[in-house]
Amino acid sequence: MRLYYDLHLHSCLSPCGDDLMTPMNMAGMGLLKGLSVMALTDHNTVKNCPAFFKACEGYGIVPIAGMELSTAEDVHMVCLFPTLDDALRFEEVYDSHRMPIDNDPEVFGNQILMGDNDTELGRMQPLLIAASDLWMGDAVALVREYGGVIYPAHIDRTSSGIVAILGDIPPEYGFTAMEYRDGEKREEYEALYPEARGKTVVVSSDAHDLGSINEAEHYFDLPLPENASSDEIRLAILSHIANLQ
Repeated sequence: MRLYYDLHLHSCLSPCGDDLMTPMNMAGMGLLKGLSVMALTDHNTVKNCPAFFKACEGYGIVPIAGMELSTAEDVHMVCLFPTLDDALRFEEVYDSHRMPIDNDPEVFGNQILMGDNDTELGRMQPLLIAASDLWMGDAVALVREYGGVIYPAHIDRTSSGIVAILGDIPPEYGFTAMEYRDGEKREEYEALYPEARGKTVVVSSDAHDLGSINEAEHYFDLPLPENASSDEIRLAILSHIANLQ
């Protein structure tokens, strides 16, 4: 089965996300762009994932619950979970690792909590783009404890990526995937950083507005039947990213 994906997306809950990035708008744009699978990865929270799941299911898109986690080093990591419940249980623990700073919407942007059918439920108070107090090794262990996969976000960016922050990709964390904003940079980064070689390549948009969501260009070909369920597709994608297939 060929699955066109975008596995790094920000809703209106991320302060840097456009207010029009509501769950239903995102799912509708994904349908228009021909995507099969979309992951919501707001900054340091999964609280808009329940509404995102409902929206995607209404449009026939397979949703994945995720988070763009900021480590204590301020390296951004993509975290994807096999089920919505796993993601929500992870958030209960992660809440205590956020920096105790309140958001200033006029400076950083709104943090809008959404319910079903794009109903606004309120605003999230803690500033979500601040780094957590989890060092990278602790973050990796915690995500894996809850069944998730974790890998460096946008390693080809000049800010917030693991290469930009650390100058290299440490091997001790056992990353099985690397995310690129620009897939054409893969060969360049694999030549420069040995730890990037032989990993599952994920090319995602890191979209903060509707127009930036990926077109149906990047895909995984996975051995799934045409009638595979959403749960089966999610597990197959996470297994592929974890190099278990």
